[in-house]
Amino acid sequence: MTTLRRMSEEEFVQYNDFSIAAYAKEKVAAGNWTEEEALEKAKTTHAELLPEGRHTKDHFLYTILNEKGENVGTLWICKQSPDKAFIYDIRVSDDYQGQGHGKKAMILAEEEARKIGVQRIGLHVFGHNTVARKLYENLSYKTTNVVMEKDLPAKNEEYTQKNP
Repeated sequence: MTTLRRMSEEEFVQYNDFSIAAYAKEKVAAGNWTEEEALEKAKTTHAELLPEGRHTKDHFLYTILNEKGENVGTLWICKQSPDKAFIYDIRVSDDYQGQGHGKKAMILAEEEARKIGVQRIGLHVFGHNTVARKLYENLSYKTTNVVMEKDLPAKNEEYTQKNP
């Protein structure tokens, strides 16, 4: 049985360091940031979002536990407005993926969101994370926005060849 427990200070320090590095890596993979700037930008983003660490108002950080009480992942929820929560991060450790912990943690996240009085919950998923996208869709999450980008070649040869 998967459960959630509020993160301890020690867990938060470890989580924050790991999460910053992972976020930087994802932003590079998505083509949003360069490798050179990514870590610094990720640190800045986290510092702005969590100025009081795990005690930041309206932010709830959890450790995901398996049936043996082992730490299998992390979950970060924020109450963004009176009626909406946002999942900033959910992560199941590689060794524990594929065992249903992500799905159960998402269901538990929804329960936690109800406890803080919201009626809606949202999240962001990187386009290249197809496994997570499938999980969220299976849990009835709907796409509300799509941001698309294209690297521009020096000359738009593809278009001119198709449309002379």
